[in-house]
Amino acid sequence: MSLPKVYHRFSLLSLHSPKTLFFSSSLPLAVKRLPSPPLLRAHSRRFVTGKQFKAKSAMASSRFHLVVPVNALAIEDGGNGSGSNGAANATASVAYDDDLESASETGYRLPPREIRDIVDAPPLPALSFSPLRDKILFLKRRSLPPLSDLARPEEKLAGVRIDGKCNTRSRMSFYTGIGIHHLMEDGSLGPEKEIQGLPEGARINFLTWSNNGQHLAFTVRLDEDDGSSSKLRVWVANVDTGKARPLFESPDIYVNAVFDNFVWVNDSTLLVCTIPLSRGDPPRKPLVPSGPKIQSNEQKNVIQSRTYQDLLKDEYDEDLFEYYATTQLVLASLDGEIKPFGPPAIYTSMDPSPDQAYILLTSTHRPFSFVVPCGRFPKKVEVWKANGEFVRELCDFPLAENIPIAFNSVRKGMRSINWRADKPSNLYWVETQDGGDAKVEVSPRDIIYTQSAAPHENEHPKILHKLDLRYGGISWCDDTLALVYESWYKTRKVRTWVISPGSENVNPRILFDRSSEDVYSDPGSPMSRRTPAGTYVIAKVKKEDDGDTYLLLNGSGATPEGNIPFLDLFDINTGSKERIWQSNREKYFETVVALMSDQKEGELSINKLKILTSKESKTENTQYYLLSWPEKKACQITNFPHPYPQLESLQKEMIRYQRKDGVQLTATLYLPPGYDPSRDGPLPCLVWSYPGEFKSKDAASQVRGSPNEFAGIGPTSPLLWLARRFAVLSGPTIPIIGEGDEEANDRYIEQLVASAEAAVEEVIRRGVADPNKIAVGGHSYGAFMTANLLAHAPHLFCCGIARSGAYNRTLTPFGFQNEERTLWEATNTYVEMSPFMSANKIKKPILLIHGEEDNNPGTLMMQSDRFFNALKGHGALCRLVILPYESHGYGARESIMHVLWETDRWLQKHCAYSSDVKADLNACKDNAEGTVDSQSKAVGAAGGVQELANLDDDKFHSIRRFHGDKLPGDEARSH
Repeated sequence: MSLPKVYHRFSLLSLHSPKTLFFSSSLPLAVKRLPSPPLLRAHSRRFVTGKQFKAKSAMASSRFHLVVPVNALAIEDGGNGSGSNGAANATASVAYDDDLESASETGYRLPPREIRDIVDAPPLPALSFSPLRDKILFLKRRSLPPLSDLARPEEKLAGVRIDGKCNTRSRMSFYTGIGIHHLMEDGSLGPEKEIQGLPEGARINFLTWSNNGQHLAFTVRLDEDDGSSSKLRVWVANVDTGKARPLFESPDIYVNAVFDNFVWVNDSTLLVCTIPLSRGDPPRKPLVPSGPKIQSNEQKNVIQSRTYQDLLKDEYDEDLFEYYATTQLVLASLDGEIKPFGPPAIYTSMDPSPDQAYILLTSTHRPFSFVVPCGRFPKKVEVWKANGEFVRELCDFPLAENIPIAFNSVRKGMRSINWRADKPSNLYWVETQDGGDAKVEVSPRDIIYTQSAAPHENEHPKILHKLDLRYGGISWCDDTLALVYESWYKTRKVRTWVISPGSENVNPRILFDRSSEDVYSDPGSPMSRRTPAGTYVIAKVKKEDDGDTYLLLNGSGATPEGNIPFLDLFDINTGSKERIWQSNREKYFETVVALMSDQKEGELSINKLKILTSKESKTENTQYYLLSWPEKKACQITNFPHPYPQLESLQKEMIRYQRKDGVQLTATLYLPPGYDPSRDGPLPCLVWSYPGEFKSKDAASQVRGSPNEFAGIGPTSPLLWLARRFAVLSGPTIPIIGEGDEEANDRYIEQLVASAEAAVEEVIRRGVADPNKIAVGGHSYGAFMTANLLAHAPHLFCCGIARSGAYNRTLTPFGFQNEERTLWEATNTYVEMSPFMSANKIKKPILLIHGEEDNNPGTLMMQSDRFFNALKGHGALCRLVILPYESHGYGARESIMHVLWETDRWLQKHCAYSSDVKADLNACKDNAEGTVDSQSKAVGAAGGVQELANLDDDKFHSIRRFHGDKLPGDEARSH
């Protein structure tokens, strides 16, 4: 598997970043979405569009560092991604009503217009550079999809969701058109040339360049009369003429894209996964089962697995999975010749060798499993010649149900089988020496092997390197240089080794040995260049004055003042560095995106170096530049408009403050345009966060991110409430630290509350947040955080919003998040961390939102349903919103708009305009820390002054938060 194919595994991230840049055919990166401007004020009127909606069941979430391939714009769980702009043709009832008591009415609602206009803005196109860096594609996209797209029937099989009509993953996004621009020498773009010949309404997916940059290949599907999509067909387009046509003349050949789809074998031939022509109708579910559903462990094997969703349930599901996943590979040339390749099988990946002589095929087969997803099914890896001739079988793994749940545990046997990027057709792989069990102490733990694709007789695999930690990948350069990475989660240790693959007499040496949590010490990663074979290897740069060879290290440049990205010339032999570029630290946040001067073979000259950079500031959205040496002249190649001019002057500040145990914390504070705390006073405030685990206080205290990054606002971002005149505290760090032998979660509640207290005290100290009007919210693990804070720190927040969370950890007994101990190994931790167990303590209003089809491990919809019933059973003020057809992230326009309406209503009613201005002190007495106890009842009463004067500082300041800056005990305490 070549390096570009590794990125294919990140395809599910593609729609969580609304604007996307793709570098060549296979090294893309996702960047921010730029929505259109909002209106500043909502209209105080009510309107209804569409027909009344009746839900019917189907019959059948920074930045460009998210690497997503242009040939895989697809997503299973909806996410926050692209879709249809508006839902005029949907059957949902959509209404907006700013009457806060109208929540009992049914139907989908719309949020205020200033929020709605930001979300409804058409997305900017994705960009893709040609292999020769001389052309850029503008891949056009739609906005949010209608709910009818998500309502299409899907099969949930073996951990994947399949659209049976298209025979692909369900809920794929798509491009709507392709524009080609020439990149001029001065960095400007030539006029756009549209790809011609596509059918009207074409939905485009899986776009890739041929290696010579002369052709594009992609799939096309169309909407049908019944609202479904047609099956996918492969199309090709000539980049020079812009003309597109179907690859297959026969209308009966369709793509099977449940796993892989197609790949260029050479510049004129593709290997395509097709639906077998002999395949009949799907298997029918028997009316009467053949017998009971039985699972057995009579051999007493230890089989522990997390709470995977969408698993196979019975023999019918097994047959259905095999039906949809089975592929017939076909070799298809651009001149129309087609040839079957190998037997039908469930092929999960296909990777041509760099010299285009061989194909590495991976397939899965029976027996399947009812307890683990398809990634652990039996797997076979084979080598074939590119002409369809079988060469050899590398391995055939058995079913892997019993991989230990401890982090760094892996499958037994060969794994990570790939082609060397620097060789014509050499394979490499890793084999574990500990049986895959991270708890087994052994040295070495992993061994890396290499061998030619078709070895001669008696040619055995060669040991390339031995590792004591877990293998983490290789960056290839040539026979004299490769970098090998290893890591260990328990200690957070990461190492980088320098090896010479072609020299057995050169000993490996450690280049970097550091903690993965220590971002300040990160030296950066070597930049890669594209080879003529289309693979990526470490770029070598030569300085003309000394003749030495250097690497380019591209780093994020984390500092106590924020990230300051850099590019270093690095001498691999001496370890010396020379900084040749660095981001402007005063106003801008700039990053190195890709190397652009790698079209020719050999070492690169520093004086001919050309890189692609991005540049943004607090008020200026991301633009892209070509930076050329030796003058380092920057040519701007994009000119995207500001997405929301009305919020252009929003105020952003990265703030630092301290937790009571001395841990330094950071957050990003956003304030509305024109806000002046001395003139306008404190605002209602929304705190939105997500906890993280650390092994040291020093690492937890380090600053991550940049104060100069542009404030991109996604469809469900908390920053939308800047348009509603809220202060927003985004991403306050919530470090859960377990130093030494201590596990972080053993003091989860204590550290969670301490972090939240520090954040709240800081925004109150600054005078920007009303202490009685601070709301907390989060998604997924952030929802878990929200519920726990309302249970254990009710003195901090007036209400909470919890989306798609898990609240009862006993329902995830074999680990969750970064907890690798089981329920039976850490019973107290599981119980104490579960807000479900503290439902009786939650007295503040909490809004629960969940997708009905959540497929995220551990956050099945039942979690919110049972938590709501527990809250209701104790008389809590709570509301549960279940979104039909939605998964862990929300994708449909109707759903997202309704989530925003629910959230805005909750914030307006229980935060901004709460009738209960004074705190409910009785509700606070149940918090675990006892921060506010029965003594708080004395506030304002006779004798209250003395009681307040006698309270300890923590209790006193907790009460003060509910009563403003002045309390009757202040004067007494000052003496």
